[in-house]
Amino acid sequence: MRALFILDPLDRLALAGDTSYALMLEAASRGWDVWTCQLEHLGLENDDAVVDAVLTIVMPAATAHEAFQLEGRKHQRLADFDVVLMRKDPPLDVAYLHATWILDHARGKTLLVNDPRGLRELNEHLAVLRWPTLTPPSIVTRSTAELRAFQEAQGGTIVVKPVDGFGGLGIFVVRQGDPNASSILETSTGAGTRWTLAQKYLPDAVNGDKRIVLVDGEPVGAVLRVPGDAEARGNLHVGGTAVKAIVDDRDREIIAAVAPTLREYGQILVGLDVIGGMLTELNITSPTGIRHISRLDNTNCAAPILDRFEQLARAIKA
Repeated sequence: MRALFILDPLDRLALAGDTSYALMLEAASRGWDVWTCQLEHLGLENDDAVVDAVLTIVMPAATAHEAFQLEGRKHQRLADFDVVLMRKDPPLDVAYLHATWILDHARGKTLLVNDPRGLRELNEHLAVLRWPTLTPPSIVTRSTAELRAFQEAQGGTIVVKPVDGFGGLGIFVVRQGDPNASSILETSTGAGTRWTLAQKYLPDAVNGDKRIVLVDGEPVGAVLRVPGDAEARGNLHVGGTAVKAIVDDRDREIIAAVAPTLREYGQILVGLDVIGGMLTELNITSPTGIRHISRLDNTNCAAPILDRFEQLARAIKA
Protein backbone atom coordinates (compact mmCIF):
# COMPACT_ATOMS: atom_id res chain seq x y z
CA MET A 1 0.00 0.00 0.00
CA ARG A 2 1.10 3.56 -0.73
CA ALA A 3 -0.17 6.37 1.52
CA LEU A 4 0.19 10.13 1.07
CA PHE A 5 -0.12 12.36 4.14
CA ILE A 6 -0.90 16.01 3.42
CA LEU A 7 -0.07 17.84 6.63
CA ASP A 8 1.79 20.63 8.31
CA PRO A 9 5.60 20.57 8.21
CA LEU A 10 6.85 17.52 10.06
CA ASP A 11 8.89 19.53 12.53
CA ARG A 12 5.68 21.17 13.79
CA LEU A 13 4.01 17.92 14.82
CA ALA A 14 3.67 17.34 18.56
CA LEU A 15 4.56 13.67 18.30
CA ALA A 16 3.44 12.59 21.78
CA GLY A 17 -0.20 13.18 20.93
CA ASP A 18 -0.24 13.47 17.15
CA THR A 19 -2.70 11.21 15.33
CA SER A 20 -0.99 11.64 11.94
CA TYR A 21 2.25 10.34 13.44
CA ALA A 22 0.41 7.38 14.99
CA LEU A 23 -1.12 6.51 11.63
CA MET A 24 2.24 6.86 9.87
CA LEU A 25 3.91 4.60 12.43
CA GLU A 26 1.25 1.94 11.94
CA ALA A 27 1.52 2.23 8.16
CA ALA A 28 5.30 1.85 8.33
CA SER A 29 4.98 -1.21 10.58
CA ARG A 30 2.84 -2.81 7.87
CA GLY A 31 5.39 -2.13 5.18
CA TRP A 32 3.42 0.62 3.51
CA ASP A 33 5.26 3.29 1.56
CA VAL A 34 4.62 6.55 3.45
CA TRP A 35 4.86 9.81 1.52
CA THR A 36 4.37 13.32 2.90
CA CYS A 37 3.74 16.79 1.50
CA GLN A 38 2.26 20.17 2.35
CA LEU A 39 -0.58 22.00 0.59
CA GLU A 40 1.76 23.93 -1.70
CA HIS A 41 3.04 20.69 -3.23
CA LEU A 42 -0.37 19.83 -4.75
CA GLY A 43 -1.33 20.70 -8.31
CA LEU A 44 -3.28 19.71 -11.41
CA GLU A 45 -2.24 18.48 -14.83
CA ASN A 46 -5.38 18.63 -16.93
CA ASP A 47 -7.85 16.48 -14.93
CA ASP A 48 -5.16 14.75 -12.90
CA ALA A 49 -4.35 15.78 -9.33
CA VAL A 50 -0.57 15.62 -8.86
CA VAL A 51 1.88 16.14 -6.04
CA ASP A 52 5.57 16.65 -5.34
CA ALA A 53 5.80 14.28 -2.37
CA VAL A 54 8.67 13.02 -0.23
CA LEU A 55 9.16 9.35 0.59
CA THR A 56 9.28 9.39 4.39
CA ILE A 57 10.80 6.72 6.61
CA VAL A 58 8.92 6.81 9.93
CA MET A 59 10.37 5.57 13.21
CA PRO A 60 9.32 5.67 16.89
CA ALA A 61 11.02 8.68 18.46
CA ALA A 62 10.46 11.68 20.69
CA THR A 63 11.45 14.37 18.18
CA ALA A 64 10.72 14.96 14.52
CA HIS A 65 14.44 15.00 13.74
CA GLU A 66 14.68 11.38 14.94
CA ALA A 67 11.23 10.23 13.80
CA PHE A 68 11.41 11.07 10.09
CA GLN A 69 13.99 10.33 7.45
CA LEU A 70 13.30 12.00 4.11
CA GLU A 71 14.35 9.98 1.08
CA GLY A 72 13.76 12.42 -1.78
CA ARG A 73 10.96 14.20 -3.55
CA LYS A 74 9.07 12.75 -6.53
CA HIS A 75 6.43 14.19 -8.87
CA GLN A 76 3.49 11.78 -9.16
CA ARG A 77 -0.26 11.40 -9.56
CA LEU A 78 -2.54 11.17 -6.53
CA ALA A 79 -4.21 8.29 -8.35
CA ASP A 80 -1.00 6.30 -7.90
CA PHE A 81 -1.54 6.25 -4.12
CA ASP A 82 -3.87 3.82 -2.41
CA VAL A 83 -4.78 6.30 0.35
CA VAL A 84 -4.51 10.09 0.46
CA LEU A 85 -4.96 11.58 3.93
CA MET A 86 -5.78 15.29 4.14
CA ARG A 87 -4.41 15.99 7.62
CA LYS A 88 -3.57 19.69 7.38
CA ASP A 89 -4.60 21.44 10.59
CA PRO A 90 -7.05 24.36 10.36
CA PRO A 91 -7.65 27.19 9.72
CA LEU A 92 -9.74 26.45 6.65
CA ASP A 93 -8.40 29.43 4.75
CA VAL A 94 -8.31 30.16 1.02
CA ALA A 95 -5.27 27.93 0.47
CA TYR A 96 -7.05 25.05 2.21
CA LEU A 97 -10.17 25.63 0.08
CA HIS A 98 -8.13 25.61 -3.12
CA ALA A 99 -6.46 22.37 -2.04
CA THR A 100 -9.85 20.70 -1.62
CA TRP A 101 -10.74 21.65 -5.20
CA ILE A 102 -7.54 19.99 -6.37
CA LEU A 103 -8.34 16.89 -4.33
CA ASP A 104 -11.76 16.72 -5.99
CA HIS A 105 -9.95 15.55 -9.13
CA ALA A 106 -8.68 12.46 -7.30
CA ARG A 107 -12.12 11.29 -6.17
CA GLY A 108 -12.81 7.75 -7.36
CA LYS A 109 -9.13 7.23 -8.21
CA THR A 110 -7.83 6.80 -4.65
CA LEU A 111 -9.23 6.69 -1.13
CA LEU A 112 -9.57 10.26 0.17
CA VAL A 113 -9.51 10.63 3.95
CA ASN A 114 -11.50 12.74 4.26
CA ASP A 115 -13.43 13.57 1.10
CA PRO A 116 -12.85 17.24 0.16
CA ARG A 117 -16.54 17.91 -0.45
CA GLY A 118 -17.33 17.13 3.17
CA LEU A 119 -14.34 19.13 4.40
CA ARG A 120 -15.84 22.16 2.65
CA GLU A 121 -19.49 21.65 3.49
CA LEU A 122 -19.48 20.28 7.05
CA ASN A 123 -18.30 23.09 9.27
CA GLU A 124 -16.93 21.47 12.42
CA HIS A 125 -18.96 23.72 14.73
CA LEU A 126 -22.13 24.18 12.69
CA ALA A 127 -22.62 20.67 11.27
CA VAL A 128 -23.76 19.32 14.66
CA LEU A 129 -26.81 21.58 14.48
CA ARG A 130 -28.23 19.14 11.91
CA TRP A 131 -29.16 17.01 14.95
CA PRO A 132 -30.85 19.47 17.34
CA THR A 133 -32.11 16.74 19.68
CA LEU A 134 -28.52 15.61 20.28
CA THR A 135 -26.97 19.03 20.83
CA PRO A 136 -27.33 21.72 23.51
CA PRO A 137 -29.61 24.68 22.65
CA SER A 138 -27.66 26.81 20.15
CA ILE A 139 -27.81 29.94 18.05
CA VAL A 140 -25.54 31.44 15.39
CA THR A 141 -25.57 35.21 15.14
CA ARG A 142 -23.52 38.38 14.70
CA SER A 143 -25.72 40.29 17.14
CA THR A 144 -24.54 40.87 20.70
CA ALA A 145 -28.14 41.70 21.64
CA GLU A 146 -29.27 38.28 20.45
CA LEU A 147 -26.44 36.65 22.36
CA ARG A 148 -27.48 38.45 25.56
CA ALA A 149 -31.11 37.41 25.07
CA PHE A 150 -29.99 33.81 24.45
CA GLN A 151 -27.84 33.93 27.58
CA GLU A 152 -30.80 35.01 29.67
CA ALA A 153 -33.03 32.34 28.12
CA GLN A 154 -30.46 29.65 28.99
CA GLY A 155 -30.27 30.54 32.65
CA GLY A 156 -27.39 32.98 32.55
CA THR A 157 -24.40 30.93 31.34
CA ILE A 158 -23.46 30.17 27.74
CA VAL A 159 -20.42 29.16 25.71
CA VAL A 160 -19.48 31.25 22.67
CA LYS A 161 -17.08 30.19 19.95
CA PRO A 162 -16.16 31.40 16.44
CA VAL A 163 -17.76 29.33 13.69
CA ASP A 164 -14.34 29.01 12.02
CA GLY A 165 -12.44 28.32 15.24
CA PHE A 166 -10.23 25.35 15.99
CA GLY A 167 -8.17 23.87 18.80
CA GLY A 168 -10.20 25.63 21.47
CA LEU A 169 -9.17 29.09 20.25
CA GLY A 170 -11.73 31.82 20.88
CA ILE A 171 -13.96 29.74 23.16
CA PHE A 172 -15.38 31.62 26.14
CA VAL A 173 -17.75 30.76 28.97
CA VAL A 174 -19.92 33.82 29.53
CA ARG A 175 -21.71 34.08 32.87
CA GLN A 176 -24.39 36.52 33.97
CA GLY A 177 -22.91 39.28 36.07
CA ASP A 178 -19.42 38.95 34.62
CA PRO A 179 -18.21 42.53 34.09
CA ASN A 180 -16.30 41.33 31.01
CA ALA A 181 -19.36 39.77 29.36
CA SER A 182 -20.12 42.66 27.00
CA SER A 183 -16.51 42.88 25.92
CA ILE A 184 -16.35 39.11 25.30
CA LEU A 185 -19.47 39.18 23.13
CA GLU A 186 -18.22 42.19 21.19
CA THR A 187 -14.88 40.48 20.65
CA SER A 188 -16.48 37.20 19.63
CA THR A 189 -18.69 38.86 17.02
CA GLY A 190 -16.02 41.33 15.89
CA ALA A 191 -18.43 44.11 16.87
CA GLY A 192 -21.10 42.58 14.67
CA THR A 193 -18.89 41.53 11.73
CA ARG A 194 -18.42 37.81 12.49
CA TRP A 195 -20.85 34.98 13.10
CA THR A 196 -20.58 33.43 16.53
CA LEU A 197 -21.96 30.11 17.74
CA ALA A 198 -23.47 30.22 21.22
CA GLN A 199 -24.53 27.12 23.12
CA LYS A 200 -26.09 26.55 26.50
CA TYR A 201 -23.36 25.85 29.04
CA LEU A 202 -23.29 22.21 30.09
CA PRO A 203 -22.22 21.84 33.75
CA ASP A 204 -20.71 18.43 32.96
CA ALA A 205 -17.99 20.31 31.08
CA VAL A 206 -16.03 20.54 34.34
CA ASN A 207 -15.75 16.73 34.23
CA GLY A 208 -14.35 16.85 30.71
CA ASP A 209 -15.45 16.42 27.14
CA LYS A 210 -15.28 13.03 25.50
CA ARG A 211 -13.54 12.61 22.14
CA ILE A 212 -14.91 9.59 20.28
CA VAL A 213 -12.91 8.47 17.26
CA LEU A 214 -14.86 6.91 14.39
CA VAL A 215 -13.62 5.11 11.30
CA ASP A 216 -16.26 4.74 8.58
CA GLY A 217 -18.98 5.38 11.15
CA GLU A 218 -17.77 2.85 13.73
CA PRO A 219 -16.15 3.78 17.07
CA VAL A 220 -12.57 2.65 17.68
CA GLY A 221 -12.19 4.29 21.09
CA ALA A 222 -12.72 7.34 23.26
CA VAL A 223 -10.79 9.60 25.59
CA LEU A 224 -12.07 12.07 28.18
CA ARG A 225 -10.30 15.43 28.13
CA VAL A 226 -10.57 17.05 31.56
CA PRO A 227 -9.90 20.80 31.94
CA GLY A 228 -7.03 21.94 34.09
CA ASP A 229 -7.35 24.29 37.04
CA ALA A 230 -8.82 27.70 36.16
CA GLU A 231 -9.49 26.53 32.60
CA ALA A 232 -12.84 26.01 30.87
CA ARG A 233 -11.44 24.08 27.90
CA GLY A 234 -10.45 20.44 27.95
CA ASN A 235 -8.23 20.59 24.85
CA LEU A 236 -5.09 18.64 25.65
CA HIS A 237 -2.71 21.19 24.13
CA VAL A 238 -3.98 23.87 26.54
CA GLY A 239 -3.44 21.79 29.66
CA GLY A 240 -6.31 19.31 29.64
CA THR A 241 -5.70 15.83 31.06
CA ALA A 242 -6.43 12.67 29.08
CA VAL A 243 -8.54 10.21 31.09
CA LYS A 244 -9.69 6.72 30.10
CA ALA A 245 -13.26 6.65 28.73
CA ILE A 246 -15.69 4.15 27.26
CA VAL A 247 -18.21 4.45 24.43
CA ASP A 248 -21.52 4.18 26.26
CA ASP A 249 -25.12 3.70 25.13
CA ARG A 250 -25.74 7.45 24.70
CA ASP A 251 -22.60 7.74 22.60
CA ARG A 252 -23.81 4.91 20.39
CA GLU A 253 -27.14 6.66 19.96
CA ILE A 254 -25.30 9.76 18.77
CA ILE A 255 -23.06 7.71 16.46
CA ALA A 256 -26.04 5.94 14.90
CA ALA A 257 -27.66 9.29 14.16
CA VAL A 258 -24.63 10.98 12.57
CA ALA A 259 -22.96 8.06 10.77
CA PRO A 260 -25.24 8.11 7.66
CA THR A 261 -24.44 11.78 7.05
CA LEU A 262 -20.72 11.18 7.58
CA ARG A 263 -20.79 8.39 4.99
CA GLU A 264 -22.84 10.53 2.59
CA TYR A 265 -20.11 13.19 2.67
CA GLY A 266 -17.21 10.72 2.60
CA GLN A 267 -15.98 11.49 6.11
CA ILE A 268 -14.09 8.36 7.10
CA LEU A 269 -11.90 9.40 10.05
CA VAL A 270 -13.93 11.56 12.43
CA GLY A 271 -13.81 12.78 16.00
CA LEU A 272 -17.04 13.48 17.87
CA ASP A 273 -16.97 15.71 20.95
CA VAL A 274 -19.58 14.87 23.58
CA ILE A 275 -20.21 16.67 26.88
CA GLY A 276 -22.75 15.28 29.31
CA GLY A 277 -24.28 13.12 26.61
CA MET A 278 -24.68 16.05 24.20
CA LEU A 279 -22.89 16.39 20.86
CA THR A 280 -20.94 19.66 20.74
CA GLU A 281 -18.51 19.40 17.79
CA LEU A 282 -17.73 17.30 14.73
CA ASN A 283 -14.00 17.04 13.95
CA ILE A 284 -13.17 16.06 10.37
CA THR A 285 -10.12 18.08 9.29
CA SER A 286 -7.43 16.44 11.43
CA PRO A 287 -9.16 14.64 14.31
CA THR A 288 -6.86 13.63 17.15
CA GLY A 289 -7.01 11.31 20.12
CA ILE A 290 -5.77 7.91 18.99
CA ARG A 291 -2.37 8.11 20.70
CA HIS A 292 -4.06 8.94 24.01
CA ILE A 293 -6.66 6.21 23.53
CA SER A 294 -3.94 3.69 22.74
CA ARG A 295 -1.97 4.56 25.87
CA LEU A 296 -4.98 4.59 28.20
CA ASP A 297 -6.57 1.42 26.81
CA ASN A 298 -3.26 -0.39 26.30
CA THR A 299 -4.19 -1.09 22.70
CA ASN A 300 -3.25 -0.04 19.18
CA CYS A 301 -6.05 2.29 18.13
CA ALA A 302 -4.39 2.92 14.75
CA ALA A 303 -4.66 -0.74 13.72
CA PRO A 304 -8.45 -0.96 13.11
CA ILE A 305 -8.30 2.41 11.38
CA LEU A 306 -5.72 1.22 8.86
CA ASP A 307 -7.55 -2.10 8.51
CA ARG A 308 -10.59 -0.18 7.30
CA PHE A 309 -8.49 2.08 5.06
CA GLU A 310 -7.10 -1.04 3.37
CA GLN A 311 -10.57 -2.47 2.78
CA LEU A 312 -11.95 0.78 1.35
CA ALA A 313 -8.86 1.41 -0.79
CA ARG A 314 -8.95 -2.06 -2.31
CA ALA A 315 -12.62 -1.57 -3.21
CA ILE A 316 -11.73 1.61 -5.13
CA LYS A 317 -8.78 0.05 -6.94
CA ALA A 318 -10.65 -3.19 -7.79
